[in-house]
Amino acid sequence: MPQLNLSVNGQARSLDVDPATLLIDLLRGPLALTGTHAGCDTSQCGACTVLLDGQAVKSCGVLAVQCGGRAVTTIEGLAPAGEGAALHPIQQAFADCHGLQCGFCTPGMVMTAACLLAKNARPSTAEIAEALEGNLCRCTGYVKIVAAVQQAATSLAGSAA
Repeated sequence: MPQLNLSVNGQARSLDVDPATLLIDLLRGPLALTGTHAGCDTSQCGACTVLLDGQAVKSCGVLAVQCGGRAVTTIEGLAPAGEGAALHPIQQAFADCHGLQCGFCTPGMVMTAACLLAKNARPSTAEIAEALEGNLCRCTGYVKIVAAVQQAATSLAGSAA
């Protein structure tokens, strides 16, 4: 098996990986990062979205070996770790705005929002809807998710000032 060297949530990792292993299976299996959810396994629902070199990707559609030498950020790596650590402003906004119900889609929504807000600090409602169109939620109706992204944009803009 080839050895895979990559960065996951800021930590260098080196693992022997079968060439057919999907990124989601690497994350949830050997790396035990189960915050990334396996939904449809066909790149349709977005529950498995992570950042790959800062770009939102559906990890069920990416081979782990394609990530060699690259940086992967999962929901676990978005906010500082440790006891008493604060949530990332996007995570906090989802909680504040009730942008989640069952929570299954939430990690993918949060990671997609992180990618959007890194590129566009003040997205319009239409831009948020467009960015999230590859992420499905069966519970919320999206109104509170959009409100959460808007609140996160405001919060991040305030912390950058």
